[in-house]
Amino acid sequence: MTALSSAAVPLRPASWGELFSGRNAWRAIAVTGGVALHAINVHIVTTVLPSVVQDIGGVAWYAWNTTLFVAASILGASLSVRLLQQFGPRPTYLAALGVFVLGSIGCATAPAMGWMLAGRTVQGLGGGVLAALGYALIRLMFEARLWPRAVALVSGMWGVATLCGPAVGGVFAQLGHWRFAFWTLLPVALAQALIVSVQLPARSRAEQDAPRVALPIGQILLLIASALSVATASLFDTLAAQLGMVVFGLALGLLLARIDRRAAVRLLPTGACAPFTAFGAIYASVALLLIGTDTEIFVPYFLQTLHGHSPLAAGYLTAAMAGGWSIASLLSAGRTGPGADRMLRLGPVISMAGLIGLLLLVPVLRFTPAMQTLGIGLALACTGFGVGMGWPHLLTRVLTLAPAGEENLASASITTVQLYGMAIGAAVAGLVANAAGLTEPGGLAGAESAATWLFGSFALAPALAAVLARRYVAARR
Repeated sequence: MTALSSAAVPLRPASWGELFSGRNAWRAIAVTGGVALHAINVHIVTTVLPSVVQDIGGVAWYAWNTTLFVAASILGASLSVRLLQQFGPRPTYLAALGVFVLGSIGCATAPAMGWMLAGRTVQGLGGGVLAALGYALIRLMFEARLWPRAVALVSGMWGVATLCGPAVGGVFAQLGHWRFAFWTLLPVALAQALIVSVQLPARSRAEQDAPRVALPIGQILLLIASALSVATASLFDTLAAQLGMVVFGLALGLLLARIDRRAAVRLLPTGACAPFTAFGAIYASVALLLIGTDTEIFVPYFLQTLHGHSPLAAGYLTAAMAGGWSIASLLSAGRTGPGADRMLRLGPVISMAGLIGLLLLVPVLRFTPAMQTLGIGLALACTGFGVGMGWPHLLTRVLTLAPAGEENLASASITTVQLYGMAIGAAVAGLVANAAGLTEPGGLAGAESAATWLFGSFALAPALAAVLARRYVAARR
């Protein structure tokens, strides 16, 4: 396969039929199955976490389940390119599945929150490699004209997860056996391992011939330290200490950008950390849109605490965000030219509107229970729909605007930036929720205050992405 470049991607993408025909269909399952497993796990954890904290405690560490998972995923995603070159597609994929399974077993057997957080960290390491391979293998396994459809299919795996994850997590949570939800991941991982063993090559000629990729260890550690520093702010009691840790964490992120620009071994392609350029604005928008969706972490808790929903109902309502994302991504993938530009401009605005809807509907009962539930579901779907509208075009533009010679780095950096945005978002969400009263005073009053502050403040992230959209839309023209 050729390296990613603006000349390699045609203006008119291939049809879905071409992607799902012949050997391409099995390759698509092999490439995207790990992303589906990762996504199903995310929805399972989101659904069962209220039951977990009721059983083993640790509500103050609620958001850390996501923060540590995503922080470890950053490391896994960063390692994926080197692992792919060193060992080849099949061994790398199978090893990532093995690590993910080990973490799942840890979560299923957790007697206390500390053990659960350790399991989630191991899960995240394997899941990060799987998520990055979902994009990296597109370049190796498909013709360039199929890339936009394949990118949309990877995003669409979150739609598959909305059907499975909440059902598995919700049913077991209602039966009082949330641990069984983690055990169900093992046979799915085994089935994926069998498909990968048959469909993916042991070695890839394109990767073997490419120059060896050195790992930017220092930048990776700074990225993880930045996210964890922000998350640590929620553990302090005083506002001054909390703000100090947030500032320190963000300062580490700025230091990373400064070091990476001058480093011989880069984590991000040239211009990725310059938000006032079109290329940098794309990266910033990817992170901001992911930050906005991190409010999803607390939605099941709010729905069960404030509105009396069962774990199953709360899980499916929460999954509406991912469902909206997947549907919009699949519908918009075929747009080109001005149509793609409209998706990029309108998406963040719709996502912001969804978060404002959640601000109005989640904290307080304003209508009948049925109307309130319908409104919350629509608001969640809008939040995800707005992200999905522009997602395939954002990622494709990263690939086509990448500086010459940095195409592989740009491809790998997509997942790194996504995960960093999610980690920062989860850390800030935990800080805002705890500071607003989730743990003290807790209960109904604490949940109501936390929901108000969380959705209100996080609506600013897609609003800023809408402003940045003008830059990369103008750049295409």
